[in-house]
Amino acid sequence: MVSKQAIRFIIISIIILAMFGIFKKLLGGSTNDQQLKEVIHQNAFLVDVRTPGEFASGSAKGAVNIPLDRLENQLGKFKGKENIVVFCKSGNRSGQAKRILEKNNFRNVINGGSWQNVQTLLNEK
Repeated sequence: MVSKQAIRFIIISIIILAMFGIFKKLLGGSTNDQQLKEVIHQNAFLVDVRTPGEFASGSAKGAVNIPLDRLENQLGKFKGKENIVVFCKSGNRSGQAKRILEKNNFRNVINGGSWQNVQTLLNEK
C-alpha cells in the first residue's frame, strides 16, 4: 500500500515538473523560440489543430485550421511542405499532431506550442 506521504511527493513532483515545462518536452514540445521564429519567417505551413470554434475566436495570421481529430484524414495537405509548424491552445494537442505527422513520415514538423506564441513570433522581425 502506498503511503499518504508518497502520494503527496508524487503530486508535488508532477506539479513542479509541469511548472518547468518538462511535460511539454516529453509530449513533443516545441523547439526554442529563436529556431521557431526563423522557421516561421521562412514561410512555414502554419497549422492550428484546435477545434473550428477555437480557431474562429483567433489564431496566428496565415494559419490553416486542421483539427487534431481530423488530421489523419487531411495528410495530403502536408505533402510538399518544406516546414510545418503545428500549434494549439497550450502545446499539448500540437504535440500529438507532431507525433501523428512524424508517424506518417513527415520529418519537418515543429510543435509551436500555443497559437499566441506563434503569433508573437510572427510579429517579431
